[in-house]
Amino acid sequence: MYEYKVEVYRVKDAEKEMNALAKEGWRVISVTACDTLSWTAKDTIVVTFERSK
Repeated sequence: MYEYKVEVYRVKDAEKEMNALAKEGWRVISVTACDTLSWTAKDTIVVTFERSK
């Protein structure tokens, strides 16, 4: 069984945050740019993580 986490990051902060979650056992399974959504800044991405529960 797996659990999932979805986070929104600024591109410049994403690497640091992804590495921090990797230390907790999370792995990135998807990264999507969200530059078309009006409520986000143009330099944001949606990152989906997965880990064994």
